[in-house]
Amino acid sequence: MHLRGLIVFAVFAVCFVACKEDHSAEDYKKEVAEKKQEEKILEFGFDLKKFEFKRDTVRKGDTFGIILERNNIGYPEIFQIAEKAKDTFDIATKLQVGKPYTLLFDKEKVNDSVKKPTTFIYQQNLEDYVVIDFKDSIQAYTRTKPIKYVEKTATGVIENNISETLENKGLSQVLAYKMADEIYAWTIDFRRLQPGDRFKVIYTDKYINDTIYAGVHNVKAAYFEHNGDSLYAFQFQTDSIKGIKDYFNEEAKNLRRAFLKMPVKFGRLSSRYNLKRRIAYYGNKVRPHKGTDFAAPIGTPIMATANGTVIESTRRGGNGKYVKIRHNATYSTQYLHMKAQNVKKGQYVKQGDVIGWVGMTGNTGGPHVCYRFWKNGKQVDPFRQKLPEAEPISDTLKTKYLEYIKPIKQRLDNIFFLETEAEDAENTITEDNTTDIQ
Repeated sequence: MHLRGLIVFAVFAVCFVACKEDHSAEDYKKEVAEKKQEEKILEFGFDLKKFEFKRDTVRKGDTFGIILERNNIGYPEIFQIAEKAKDTFDIATKLQVGKPYTLLFDKEKVNDSVKKPTTFIYQQNLEDYVVIDFKDSIQAYTRTKPIKYVEKTATGVIENNISETLENKGLSQVLAYKMADEIYAWTIDFRRLQPGDRFKVIYTDKYINDTIYAGVHNVKAAYFEHNGDSLYAFQFQTDSIKGIKDYFNEEAKNLRRAFLKMPVKFGRLSSRYNLKRRIAYYGNKVRPHKGTDFAAPIGTPIMATANGTVIESTRRGGNGKYVKIRHNATYSTQYLHMKAQNVKKGQYVKQGDVIGWVGMTGNTGGPHVCYRFWKNGKQVDPFRQKLPEAEPISDTLKTKYLEYIKPIKQRLDNIFFLETEAEDAENTITEDNTTDIQ
């Protein structure tokens, strides 16, 4: 009997524990479900779990009114919303085909026979968006998504060219552009790199909402070994009011010239400055060509080749749409045949700013920008000029600069060349949208 009692007790105990475990498992599942219910899906400053929402993109022919009408809002209300919002964002003209938008619907009213949105959110780009909220009262505002800057380092040894080296290491080709066209444009000819040339770079990558990679933000410092020379480059802000930054070497000498070599990043030199050019179309007669043509697809951004003030932004005769910039008392530049201008007369522009886009306006047989270079009021060949260096760093800033680069140079010097890793190191993350990483 005693043995039978023990067996009964054991069976009872097992059942009790099993029941308790089942009960605990149920409690755990319930707890997880409750927590999941409490979790928020935050986007554009809204908890999307509180709304029904619809995502779409602006289609050809869409206007703000058509989008809202398609979603059961009448024109009297659409007119009111547009009027209230126009000071923040001109929704009548600024919607672009292909750009995404989101409509929020009040969950409490989604069972109504006619569903109407209460909020319209338009994404201008990966970072910026416009919110037009008309649930109770109409309000419109613009916001920027949280941005993180992740500082990284990388190295590379050239076998054939810089692009192939970066590709093999899984690094962005933007680094090649920045080193070739922004940092070392006047000190290294990247078409003539030698096997064994090598580089180190400290740069920052940009991320939106923690996870969306938005490309290389900037290069903080670089080191390049080429033809036996060791070339350092450090980015430093020389004018906080105009936001001008330049690259200088370890002795505070500016690495660039006052002018870019060409006004488009990925253009092809199609016709040089030539005062004795003969054209078959005109019976092989001499027709001087006082510009330098760079062929590029329609819509390619055209950049100011130097800092200066826009003195003309207009359309005239065979020039088509064009921009002319005065850089100082000696030099001016002109950019012809634009599809559209991006600057106005009197506006100050910095080297590299987009001033318009390649087009075919005026007298032109194909899409290109005719770049004209003026010296002392006379058009000259930019490739035959001994162009001035960019402004040297001021004496007052030089001491500050040399102190600033000390730890950066030490860090560069302590980076070892690695030929297989895509990223050698990853450092600080900056989460402030307004933070300016120098």
